[in-house]
Amino acid sequence: MNENSSITTQRAAEMLGVSVSSIYRMEKNDILHPIRTPGGQRRFKLEELEQYKINSVNIVAPQKPYQEAGGRGSFASKGIKQREFTTEQQGEKEADEESAVRKEVDRRNTLNDLNGTEWLPETKSFFYQKGLGSKHPHAQIERQHPAPYSFQDIVHLITFFTKKGMHVLDPFGGVGSTAKACALEKRVCTSIELSEKWHDLAIQRLNYEVAEGEAENHHMINGDTRDVLKSFQDNIFDFVVTSPPYWSILNKKADYKVKKERLSNNLATSYSDNDDNDLANIEDYKTFLDVLSDDVLMQCARVLKPKKYMCLVVSDFRHKSEYISFHSDLIQRLNKRQIQGKMGLHLQGTKILLQNHKSLLPYGYPFAYVENIHHQYVLIFRKDEI
Repeated sequence: MNENSSITTQRAAEMLGVSVSSIYRMEKNDILHPIRTPGGQRRFKLEELEQYKINSVNIVAPQKPYQEAGGRGSFASKGIKQREFTTEQQGEKEADEESAVRKEVDRRNTLNDLNGTEWLPETKSFFYQKGLGSKHPHAQIERQHPAPYSFQDIVHLITFFTKKGMHVLDPFGGVGSTAKACALEKRVCTSIELSEKWHDLAIQRLNYEVAEGEAENHHMINGDTRDVLKSFQDNIFDFVVTSPPYWSILNKKADYKVKKERLSNNLATSYSDNDDNDLANIEDYKTFLDVLSDDVLMQCARVLKPKKYMCLVVSDFRHKSEYISFHSDLIQRLNKRQIQGKMGLHLQGTKILLQNHKSLLPYGYPFAYVENIHHQYVLIFRKDEI
């Protein structure tokens, strides 16, 4: 089988938005049918996984990976017998089987829990955006936000730049994509969200899509990130990841795409209604960049531990007839900026997040070139000595 048509157990779990143990049970129940590599590792067919996503649209029960195989809050942990969820006979046994053929993590690796085989593919300068699909039951909260990003994309970043148990900061928490990724990967998230509406939905999402009470394991803060960040001590977070506002892009007049995908489905098209604390309502682009860089992102750098990383998921955009190179403007403002003494942010690279699923629209036709922007940039900074 072509290696591009099959993926590992971990990637299959990310693709379906479930735990690895759930993948094992789906195999046992004859729902998924992986092949085995010469080394004994499972490989799941992308075609079969895509078909499962389509067929699972009508599933209404939330996935609760922490209530599987004797995990925290599980029936097994309470001594109640379950037909499929007994510990050593099911998921945990198969997890041990999978780990038995997994290469060891280098003891010198203080960055993440990946071995060399897992590390190498993550150093590519691009990856494809993954989502559950707009009709999936676990996509319904996420799609209410006017500018969501997939928790599966954030999983890529969290698993590379942190180890289990580490603390992750998202200063623009939205509806909790970073928090969900942290929950599934056993990290602890501090999520700051200005809007009470999106903040409440993020909590609801964790408790529904991950596990009942999961939000209590993270720090979900409703407030202005500029004020909240000031209250944090220096050097306390292991990783910062966020997708900041793209200036006033959400406030522009609705085009055909917005009307078709959001207004027709009664979904929000703007983040807030004239909230002065919303950075997206700042009228001048230069002022917006100043506030975002100085009051938010440099404060994030201050609370980030030395030698640790900050990833910003951003996109360029058009304002009227002008193309705004947002990603390069941020790089110019942040790279080698001094934070504390001799410390500063150093650009380590950019990843391209390809959005190949988006529809093409005939912007400019037949008069001028107007780009369909179907990618985002992941700007990767490291806090180090200048």
